[in-house]
Order: sequence, then structure tokens, then C-alpha cells
Amino acid sequence: MNPSDLCIPLRKSLPDLFECSMTPGGAVRVRTPFLMPDGDLIDVFVEERDDGYLLTDYGESLGWLWMQSSSGRLTSSQSLMVDDVCSTLDVTRDGGQLTLRCSAPNFLGEAVHILGQAVIRVCDLWFTFRIRRWVSVGDEVEDWLRRRSFKVARGNRRSGRSGREWRVDYEVISGFRPSLVFLLTSGSRSGARRVSEHVVAGCFDLRYLAESGEASLVSLFDDTLDVWRQEDIKLAEEVSEVVMWSRPDELERVLTLA
Repeated sequence: MNPSDLCIPLRKSLPDLFECSMTPGGAVRVRTPFLMPDGDLIDVFVEERDDGYLLTDYGESLGWLWMQSSSGRLTSSQSLMVDDVCSTLDVTRDGGQLTLRCSAPNFLGEAVHILGQAVIRVCDLWFTFRIRRWVSVGDEVEDWLRRRSFKVARGNRRSGRSGREWRVDYEVISGFRPSLVFLLTSGSRSGARRVSEHVVAGCFDLRYLAESGEASLVSLFDDTLDVWRQEDIKLAEEVSEVVMWSRPDELERVLTLA
């Protein structure tokens, strides 16, 4: 079966949302409707082999995940989580690629779904970078606040105008009113955009507190890594007071004058 003929059983076994096309290397690219965390569509590639078919992501999943790490590599625990995903779905981690073998054309549709799900779950491990970094920087910020003798409550929830509850990283008591401080930290540019969008949405929903004078809203950017775009900062400036963690003196001034 030549590569163009391989598209026939793939199209028959997959919904219309899946698109098949040829690659210059002779494999079939299946563009799935599944999304990476940054919004890109997930591709699965199918190659015919003497003993059946090989499905692969050509290393795109782990390559994307490595790019989200500030160190450019996975920790041992993150690597174990990737192995656990592969084991659960019977997918093979072949060097930097995720692969799956299929014995017959009528099983190709199911195999595409399985490998696509493996890609999703592996890429979703980028959250471990965010959580790990947030815990580290979050503790550092709390320690700094307490050493400056601010009264700090961590993780309080406030109800927005929409009725949704938002978690406030630090509620700091100083000056005439409390400051609701949101910590923005990320190990990658793609993750940074999602973090900033979440905080901007929260501040927009809570801005009635600032308008009424009940509390001030502060967005604290962890700028120890160059992951923030000017658009991220400008959006936050529209709904809150923006401070960079590299300038703690400015943070102290903002909190004291609240």
C-alpha cells in the first residue's frame, strides 16, 4: 500500500474533523482536532512498515514540553510521569518520540485517537513546571512580606461581580485598605500568557473592590525569567497596579500606600 492509498482507510475510520495529507518524507500526516496547551493542533504521523503501521508524533510532544522548562530538560519525577502516561495508554517512548504500532488498517482510527490522547496528556505535564515554580517563588514572596512586618493571609478567596470566586495569592494588610496581590510566575512564554489572562480576568471581575475603595488590586510579576510580553503587562495595568518582583522596594511602596 503506497502512502496515498493509506489515507483511504484512515479517512474511513476517523470522523471528518481529522484531516489526512502527505508529508515530503512519505508518511501520512493526520491533523487531529485535539489541542496542545498553547492552542496548536496535534498531528499524528502514520508510516507503513513491513509488519504493519507505525504511528508517531516525531518528537513534537516531548520537544514542546522541554521548551516549557527553564532548564530545557525534564526532572526525574516529570520523566516518570511521561513514562506513566505511555504505560497507561500502551504507547512507546522511543528516544524523544511517542510511538504506537498498529497491525491492520481497520485499527488505524483507534490508534490515532490513542496516540493523540498520549500527546495531550504528556503536554499537559507543563502544569508541573508552573506549580513547581509557583511554590518556590510563592514562598519567597511570603517570606519577604513577613520580614517587612506586613500582615499576610495566603490563598483567601474573594467573590467577583460575576459571582465567581477567585483565589488571592496574598491578602496584605497595610495602609488604609488591604491589597489583594496576585503572583504571576511561569517557566515559559506560552505558560506566561495563560497565567496573565487568568489574573487579568480575576482582577476585572474584582475591580469593583478597587472602585469602591474596599481593596487595592496588585499584579506581581515574577520577572526573574524573560517570559513576559509587553501585551501581558499592559493588560494587567488596565485592571491592577503592576509591580515587578525584581523591584521589591516598589512593591513595598505600593503596599504601604494602599
